[in-house]
Amino acid sequence: MRPHTLLFTAAAAVASLGFAGAATAQETLAQVKERGHLNCQVGLPTPGFYGLSDDGTWSGIDVDICRAVSAAIFGDPDQIEYQSVTSAVRFTSLANGESDMLSRTTTWTAVRDTQLGLEFTGVNFYDGQGFLVPVDSGITSVMELDGATVCVLTGTTTELNLADFFRANGMEFEPVTNENVNVIVEQYLGGGCDAYTNDKSGLAARRSAFPDPSAHVILPETISKEPLGPVVRQGDQNWGDIVRWTLNGMIEADELGITSENVDEMMNSDNPTVKRILGVEGNIGEGLGLDPDFMVSVLKNVGNYGEIYERNVGADTAIGIARDGTLNAQWTEGGILYAPPFR
Repeated sequence: MRPHTLLFTAAAAVASLGFAGAATAQETLAQVKERGHLNCQVGLPTPGFYGLSDDGTWSGIDVDICRAVSAAIFGDPDQIEYQSVTSAVRFTSLANGESDMLSRTTTWTAVRDTQLGLEFTGVNFYDGQGFLVPVDSGITSVMELDGATVCVLTGTTTELNLADFFRANGMEFEPVTNENVNVIVEQYLGGGCDAYTNDKSGLAARRSAFPDPSAHVILPETISKEPLGPVVRQGDQNWGDIVRWTLNGMIEADELGITSENVDEMMNSDNPTVKRILGVEGNIGEGLGLDPDFMVSVLKNVGNYGEIYERNVGADTAIGIARDGTLNAQWTEGGILYAPPFR
């Protein structure tokens, strides 16, 4: 794995506003290949989504999307330079060409998709906003937070949803804001706010690293829709398609039972869709500027959607988000996870 991780702050983003984008229309794939690695933007280290180990290794469900794209292009999942970026500067960093793609629990919204020069390429985690409170507070419902101080990341849909929810319900609150999630968590744990709000998956991830996770509870209400997914710049349709169909391939492989362990066996399947995903038939890879069997490399090296979910945030991890019965289950199993047809 490439050893370098770049940390971007708001000051760095401002300094780079005049930077001419390194990738322009229809050039990204060629530039990534010439460079020899993918520049993939993640967030500040968060367990389950973009965790950073002591030896500098990144892991998580969003990191695995980066790794899958690297595998699709290079046949190697670790030809990546990770850029750890705060919420406040992530879109500027991507728009300026400092990264090739963004994969960091980012909510797909109309404004972001139409007014920032960016393009969402799918959803890799369906989420919703919630609230975390200390158990000893005795709070059991969001409706009991009238007049509370609430810790929230600035520059996020979370901050906007918080204001909308309290206004819609005739409630008052005092925001405690920062662009750095580590600072927000420290403020919450230090008693600087009554509640901490974020996507529920993010709350579960952060709670898993607390000194005593059992001393904190996620309230039952979900106050928003948060479809999270990878993002690229507008203007290079082929590059967007590469990220989109790599993710779609992982979702489709999950539905069809193609795993990292049985890829070779499935090459002999009689199922036409399996043959197309694995490049035995059709020319989907060719249409993307990739090898016909690009998904074979993705699945062998990274796995299908179910594998990356269970490995990083599933019921048997410290995050402990059971997939069964959630929106992230396959559409055939009661969820809404669904990939367009591979044909």
